[in-house]
Amino acid sequence: MNEIPLNFGLILSALLFLTGLLGVLTRRNVLFMLMSVEIMFNAAGLAFVLAGAKWGQPDGQVMLIFILAMAAAEVSVGLALILQMHKMYRTADSDALNILRD
Repeated sequence: MNEIPLNFGLILSALLFLTGLLGVLTRRNVLFMLMSVEIMFNAAGLAFVLAGAKWGQPDGQVMLIFILAMAAAEVSVGLALILQMHKMYRTADSDALNILRD
């Protein structure tokens, strides 16, 4: 069976992480920022799984389960905050919420 080299998988993981980081830094919509954080979590999970497969240990898969659980909690809290923010201020734009700065 042909296996993908570890370097290619880690490069893909790094590209996904940088894409998520770029999305967090450039986007102003909170929903898109949360989606970018999800991409970053998935990139970290991919790196853990690749490292675990390289050394033949299940640790990477266990870490992926923790990352997925943390991502699910982040989504639930984040969406609740977005709904509350939209209800109160009628926007999901992070720059428009200057009232929260103080």
